[in-house]
Parts: sequence; structure tokens; C-alpha cells
Amino acid sequence: MSAVVYSVYMVRCADDSLYTGIATDVARRLAEHQSSTRGAKYLRGRGPLRLVFEAEVGDRSSASRVEHCLKSLDKTDKEALVAGSRSLADITAGLEASQASGTEGA
Repeated sequence: MSAVVYSVYMVRCADDSLYTGIATDVARRLAEHQSSTRGAKYLRGRGPLRLVFEAEVGDRSSASRVEHCLKSLDKTDKEALVAGSRSLADITAGLEASQASGTEGA
């Protein structure tokens, strides 16, 4: 039995806002956001939606931690990640360092 792999993703809305989520199948999840009541409430009426970032991150626990980290970034840092001028590894390394030192949320 193979382990389920989660990805973190970012969607750009028509109003230029960025939505961050996790899924095992990003294409399916994006389709749900675009056309069903199973999509995130935040995204309703904000279409068209465009997938702008996706990265595999491992198990659900890891994906949730990365998602939380990305959601806590300011818009400038999120845009840098989308543009490729910052890497997910750099961003999550900062998260891991702050957790290790006990300064997260300080």
C-alpha cells in the first residue's frame, strides 16, 4: 500500500487575491472550487480561478503545517513564491527554525 501524498497549492482569484489549500489531487480540488458546492466558501463568486503554485509536501500533517506557514505570509512573500523568486524550502526552513527556537507566534 502506497502512502498518500499531499500537495499545497495557491489559486489566484479574479480580484487578484491568493487562496492557499492542500489536496491529494490538486486538479480535482481546483475543479471542485470552480464548479461545485464542495469548493471553499471564500472562492465562491471570485472566479475565474487560476492555479498559480503547486508543490508536493508529503503527508497530511506536513501539508497542514506548510499551508499554515503560507497563509501567514504577507502578500509580497506569497507573490515572490508564485513568481519563483523565493522557494518553498526557504519559507518552510524559516518555519522550522522558529518552531525549534520556540519563537513561532512571538
